[in-house]
Amino acid sequence: MSHTAVPAAGRRPGGDLRAGAASTGTLLVLLTGIFITTLDFFIVNVAIPDIQADLRAGATAIQWVVAGFGLALGSGLITGGRLGDLFGRRRVYALGLAAFTVASLACGLAPSPGTLIASRVVQGVAAALLMPQVLGIINGAFSGERRARAFTAYGLALGLGGVFGQLIGGALIEADLFGSGWRSIFLINVPVGLVTLAMIRRTVPPQPRATGTRLDVPGTVLVTLGLLALVLPLIEGRRLGWPAWTWTSLAASAVLLAAFALSQRRSSAPLVAPALFREASFRVGSCLALVYTLAMASFFLYLALYLQQGRGLTALESGLLFVSLGAGYFAASTRATAVAARLGRQVLALGAAVQALGCLLLLDAIGHPIGWLIPGLALAGAGMGLVLAPLSALVLSGVTDRHAAAAAGVLSTAQQVGNALGVALVGIVFYEALGTVPDAFKAALLPVMAFCGVTAVLAQFLPKR
Repeated sequence: MSHTAVPAAGRRPGGDLRAGAASTGTLLVLLTGIFITTLDFFIVNVAIPDIQADLRAGATAIQWVVAGFGLALGSGLITGGRLGDLFGRRRVYALGLAAFTVASLACGLAPSPGTLIASRVVQGVAAALLMPQVLGIINGAFSGERRARAFTAYGLALGLGGVFGQLIGGALIEADLFGSGWRSIFLINVPVGLVTLAMIRRTVPPQPRATGTRLDVPGTVLVTLGLLALVLPLIEGRRLGWPAWTWTSLAASAVLLAAFALSQRRSSAPLVAPALFREASFRVGSCLALVYTLAMASFFLYLALYLQQGRGLTALESGLLFVSLGAGYFAASTRATAVAARLGRQVLALGAAVQALGCLLLLDAIGHPIGWLIPGLALAGAGMGLVLAPLSALVLSGVTDRHAAAAAGVLSTAQQVGNALGVALVGIVFYEALGTVPDAFKAALLPVMAFCGVTAVLAQFLPKR
């Protein structure tokens, strides 16, 4: 994607931009932020053995290196979206990216497991500030066909961050840049973040922010506690054997989130405007996003475990195999807008069906030479591209600009909760399956295919165009 200059008519004195003067540079800056935050969600998995050896970290500490990021991210997205509406999306995006860059440096220099865990939590909070602003700015700064292409690029960046996380992480660790080892997976964010921060004011146009309103503090507390109570047991439950507190926490989350929904109806300045859910595209689309991500994160995780533990591949070797999945994803993503223009909502059903077919081919390939996995991986990647690339546009198309970042926060939250819930549910199947790791992976593919089927059904309830 080449950089194009912002037209002179769009500039203000001092290098700032008028609202609406969005360019290719705008998209590059926004997608860089979304790519590195998504990448960090997945990349850490390949570094766990090296982190454990270097920092002499126990199993619990290592679990929190992974879980701390996801917990902070999942519980903070709705609040992050609302802060963008209130204080300006560009400003909150820059704040989130700056905090993420500093936290990445702290992760890369961490002398102990405790420091690394704390820095990962700060990374998650920063990502929760950053991510909703990207969708909100795209929705407000672009229009028509340019908006559709921008949403497609967003889906591409989101997917590639997940698909290539393992490959990039394995390659960085193998390269051992300046003797940094596993630390390079975090330190690489620092120059990327600094360059992107320097470009924000010149490329990202400011947008109108909500006036005459305030932050709904009771709503913020309720939704944050409710999401914490939901996501924490999903992350920790399986590893701990689902003790009583996990079920108590899940029950408490239902009460807290119900109280949050009631408070939003009564609030004069709600975090999430109840009117958002009157739009069928947003209401059904948020549910669809949650269900589909049940299949996404779990597929990546248990595929990686199968390749490394079941087939004996190194992190880099398994990452190279992910290239076939990434190739399918990239090819489908670049055509997804054109397909969506012809098929409307059915593009999501088609993508879910293609991914399910890819899983079927993978089932048949288990036990054969490693190359037999490539067709199934390519098809699964193509299915993901057909779903993720147009999903945000289909869900957010009816949302007014005033609520764009808050709506993006809800959508992102649905996806993050889906990630955690999918890993937990499919993990029950994977770890309870008798026999070898290949047998467990076969069992894990079945619920992934079921989630794809439910996604295709939910797509039928979206508006036709």
